[in-house]
Amino acid sequence: MKADWIAVDWGTSRLRAVAMGPEGILAEAQSDDGAGRLAPDGFEPALLRLIAPWLGPGVTPVLACGMVGSPEGWHEVACRTTPCAPLDPDALVTVPVRDARISVQIVPGLKQLRPADVMQGEETRIAGALALHPGFDGAICLPGTHSRWCQISAGEVVSFQTFLTGEMFALLSEQSVLRHGLAEGWDDSAFDAGVAEGMARPDRLMAQLFRIRAEGLIAGLPGPAARARLSGLFIGAELAAARAWWLGLPVLLVGPDRLTALYSRALAAQAVNARSLSATGCTLAGLARAAGALSKAAR
Repeated sequence: MKADWIAVDWGTSRLRAVAMGPEGILAEAQSDDGAGRLAPDGFEPALLRLIAPWLGPGVTPVLACGMVGSPEGWHEVACRTTPCAPLDPDALVTVPVRDARISVQIVPGLKQLRPADVMQGEETRIAGALALHPGFDGAICLPGTHSRWCQISAGEVVSFQTFLTGEMFALLSEQSVLRHGLAEGWDDSAFDAGVAEGMARPDRLMAQLFRIRAEGLIAGLPGPAARARLSGLFIGAELAAARAWWLGLPVLLVGPDRLTALYSRALAAQAVNARSLSATGCTLAGLARAAGALSKAAR
């Protein structure tokens, strides 16, 4: 099997690659060789370990997005400034490679000057979401380690804001005193209560967080309920801060199924009926859009 081209989503902790052919996906592979674990000279070998079975005669184009273009990545790529289309095939940056079987290009991220903000990888998911929903105007939320809310108008990212929601949840649930009261499992009612509390009084978030610990010690708050409430508090506080991005607007959620389900539930309590899309599917659609544009330009 030889791929026509290869799509790569290179995150901080994971490397994902998809071999593409005339009819679509031919094969998929992933590894733990995330951008955060590699030195600059380790990226090409890590990529080849994953995609070598898909290479053959001639040169196979590789289109990559994500942290691979960050200052800590393979090849630093300058971000494009908003407002702008999420992806511009003419702005792709070619990476020097040693192996003559591949050519590698990186999709630039986006930056916002005031207030300062950046994204790398999400721009490709946004481009894919817009390819799947042509003419969409409204808000796109990309939940994850770093959750992002983006205002979309006329095919452009007009503005966006990043929240450390996922990272803060991971830090507090794994490394803080709160970890002693958390357990695997889930409680929807506790999550809903946390969302409501976080939205109503985001200024009280620090106190609300410790109350999870106190209720576990004094009132026997079950571990699964504590975990769900912690998640709800963070998502509720995020929604309160991002209100201008979603209030009265159509909303698309792009991310892992579990996260988009939580955000959809939280938004539904605010009478917002959000549509959910797969992050992997949107990334692939975005990269395919760039690959199609490049193919047309070559002809």
